[in-house]
Amino acid sequence: MLAQRNQFYSNSLTSVVPRVDLDLIEQWIQPKARVLDLGCGDGSFLARLMKTKQVVGYGVDISDQNVQASIRNGVSVIQQDLEAGLAMFQDQAFDVVILSQTLQAMINTERILKEIARVGREGIVSFPNFGNWYHVWSIARGRMPVSRQMPYQWYNTPNIHLCTIKDFERLIDEIGYQVLDQGFFNDGRTVQCLKNLRSNLAVYRFKPKLG
Repeated sequence: MLAQRNQFYSNSLTSVVPRVDLDLIEQWIQPKARVLDLGCGDGSFLARLMKTKQVVGYGVDISDQNVQASIRNGVSVIQQDLEAGLAMFQDQAFDVVILSQTLQAMINTERILKEIARVGREGIVSFPNFGNWYHVWSIARGRMPVSRQMPYQWYNTPNIHLCTIKDFERLIDEIGYQVLDQGFFNDGRTVQCLKNLRSNLAVYRFKPKLG
């Protein structure tokens, strides 16, 4: 059921907010890298990377419709619930593992982050920033926030583990990861200062700390 909720979130969000996180992720991907896209949707982003960066790409998605669409887009895809883990992949099988705007819909957030670092040399994650000033203001007014980045009511949202930028940075530090790159956006525009208050979308590139 969760995986279906993840896909509902991904499909709905794409039509509401421009995917500037994918543009940044593409910049971080090295040519001919081995890439795994978790919750790959219709495979269009992997197909794009295969064309622009000549990557060797694989996708994972639970939806029958998206698996079929990925195949039509020329993407190798495995049908799997992400909550079941990534046991089908060996350690360090990929150069980069991507989880874009799905982390907040996972039940076991820490587990998927650890699995990303196990099967990939680097991980890239994007997620909505719950610390944005508008969300804080909405809570202060006594209402759960509804915004372009999180366009759902409290009773039908697929998001179950919302976090702020500082929350995420603390978690990956506790797990033992170091941040390699990061990017912050507000409705498609880059945020340079007061990132935790002003941005509504965060993107992180990380890997395990040495030693």
